[in-house]
Amino acid sequence: MDRPKHVDRPFLTAVQLMREKVASFLEYPFNVPAISSLHTLELHPSVTFLVGENGTGKSTLLEAIAVALGLNAEGGSRNFNFSTRPSQSALADYVRLHRTLRRPRDAWFLRAESFFNVATEIEALDAQGVGAPRIVDAYGGKSLHEQSHGEAFFSLFRERFGGGGLYLLDEPEAAMSPSRLLAFLGIMQQLVHAGSQFIIATHSPILITYPDSWTYVLGPHAIERTPAEQTEHFRVTRDFLNHPGRMLSILLENSPSIGDDTSRDDVTK
Repeated sequence: MDRPKHVDRPFLTAVQLMREKVASFLEYPFNVPAISSLHTLELHPSVTFLVGENGTGKSTLLEAIAVALGLNAEGGSRNFNFSTRPSQSALADYVRLHRTLRRPRDAWFLRAESFFNVATEIEALDAQGVGAPRIVDAYGGKSLHEQSHGEAFFSLFRERFGGGGLYLLDEPEAAMSPSRLLAFLGIMQQLVHAGSQFIIATHSPILITYPDSWTYVLGPHAIERTPAEQTEHFRVTRDFLNHPGRMLSILLENSPSIGDDTSRDDVTK
């Protein structure tokens, strides 16, 4: 894939765990296998994907990178400093970001689970601003609460993100249909060619097929760079779509029974 030369000069080249500062690898989040095995994670100049099962540390690692960059733990840019419920881990204090001399014009952290809080904060700030430009205008001019979850995500990508940005996305597929995910790949391509860099935690086999990228699998023992087509996310989805009837037959025939009075506590007691 042909790319402008400046795309090969990323903002971040690696994330390092300062292991000498960790008092105990038996405490969270350092007891998460992928985190405990982390030394230095090299980042792709364009797009880096973090994939893995639930609980493997994808969101924890992405959040630490975001906080170390000065971004709000619940999402948004450096200009957002609200906190609905402090829940971030201490990992940000133990990571070192390897930066280049190139500085991003923009930076944004999307956290799917707390995007509602970001939309609420935008409305609150606009309500307080007297004579100041409306923040929501940078997101298309329509309240993010007045759009569906997926439309609001898409407004963020299409209206707010720009060239020369550093964008951290935690499960952006959570609110988007497959067709919107494909459209997002096109937007991401435009932004990459305009000098932006992405780090994305995802479960989406569609997203990780983006060619100008690296995919890291956070597994039960380590973090391994893996071709997208060899990840479990891609293989399971491909096998299911190729043989849905056979896969469903196997899954449903072997599924554990629920609601059996002999296999659960009597909740009426």
